[in-house]
Formats: sequence, C-alpha cells, structure tokens
Amino acid sequence: MAQRKATDSKRVRSHSRSDSLGALRSALRQFAAERDWDQFHLPKNLAIALSVEVAELLEHFQWMPDRESAALPPGERAKVREELADVLLYLIRLADRLDIDLVSAAVDKMAVNALKYPVHKARGTSKKYTDL
Repeated sequence: MAQRKATDSKRVRSHSRSDSLGALRSALRQFAAERDWDQFHLPKNLAIALSVEVAELLEHFQWMPDRESAALPPGERAKVREELADVLLYLIRLADRLDIDLVSAAVDKMAVNALKYPVHKARGTSKKYTDL
C-alpha cells in the first residue's frame, strides 16, 4: 500500500512539473477518474468548492496590513501557496467539466478588458471602466 501511495504521488508530481495547463487538466481528469470522483465533480459542486478555497486563501490575508501582505513570512507564504494551488486545481477541473478552454477564455477576456480600460484612460488609476 505504501508503495502504491508513493507511485501515485510521484505520477502526480511528474504531471505537475509541466507548464502546460492541458497537461495539468489531463492529470486532474486521471486523478478524479481513478478515485471515481466524476460523480461528485459536477459544475455546481466544483464552483462551490472553488469558492470555499478562495475564502480559505482570503483568510490568510484577513486583518493583515497592506505592506505585510506583499512580503509574507516563509511559513505563511507556504500556506498561501497551497491555497493558490487548490484554487487553480478546482478552477481547471470546473473549466474541464464545462468544456471551457481557460487559456482561450483568458485571452478573450484580456482583449475585452483592453477595450474597457484603454491605457490612456486607465494608467495609474484603479477606477472601474464605467468611471474612467
């Protein structure tokens, strides 16, 4: 049993070394399939889980001064790193179940945002596009 756990862990780590979102999506598919979790990974459930993980990420920053949030101590940074990974994994899994290409969606959204926030109006301000 211990050998199987080590093999599973090694396989997951080898997939995670890839910079490809597609490779990570495939690894997540396999991970869920091996555990028969597709039955639970419905879009609604994944969206809820994603929201919970984002809340857990926010918890690390709650009540923290702005400057401290930009320079986390190593222990806290490690915890934030894990929460960010959880957020990313649930986001990728949700997009996969909805057959949404995240990279394409992000590129499209950046193009929309470039129109909403032209450099000459948005540079140096945090105002919403409707207030520019």
